[in-house]
Amino acid sequence: MRYFIWLTFLLALLWLGLSGVYKPLLFILGGASIALVVWLTERMEVLGAEHDPGALSWRLPVYWLWLIGQVVLANIAVAAAVINPRRIRPRMIEIDAPQHSRVGQVTYGNSITLTPGTVTTRLDGSQGRLQIHALLPEAISDLEAGEMERRVCWLEGPP
Repeated sequence: MRYFIWLTFLLALLWLGLSGVYKPLLFILGGASIALVVWLTERMEVLGAEHDPGALSWRLPVYWLWLIGQVVLANIAVAAAVINPRRIRPRMIEIDAPQHSRVGQVTYGNSITLTPGTVTTRLDGSQGRLQIHALLPEAISDLEAGEMERRVCWLEGPP
C-alpha cells in the first residue's frame, strides 16, 4: 500500500510542479489523471518492492544533477569531435552491469544512452552485461573507469 501512496504523492508533486495553473477544474482533472495512473499501475502489477518510487528518496535528485553534468561534458566532447572529425573512432564494447535489480540495470543503460556519443544497444540482464556503441575513445575509457556504474549502484542503495 505504501508504494501506491508514494506513487500518488510523487505524481501529484510532479503534476503541481509542471502545470503551473491552479484552478478547481484542473485540480479535478489532475486528481482524476493521478487516480487513473495509480489504478492502471495496480492492475498491471508493476509496482512493488523493486519499483518503489519512495525508495530512491534523496539519492535521485543528487544522481540527476551529476548526470546532467555528464551530459553537458559529453555534449562539449561531441561538439569538439564534430569540428575535428579525426577524433571520432566508433566502437562497440561490452561492459558489466553489476546492479542488483533490473531497474538498476535499465537505469544504467538509459543513463549511458542519455549521454551524447554513447548508445546502449543491448542489455543482457541474466548475465549483467551491456553492449554499448561509443563514438569517442574517451567515452569508452570513461565507461571502463566505472564512475557511472558506481553512481547507479549508489542510487539503487543496498540490496
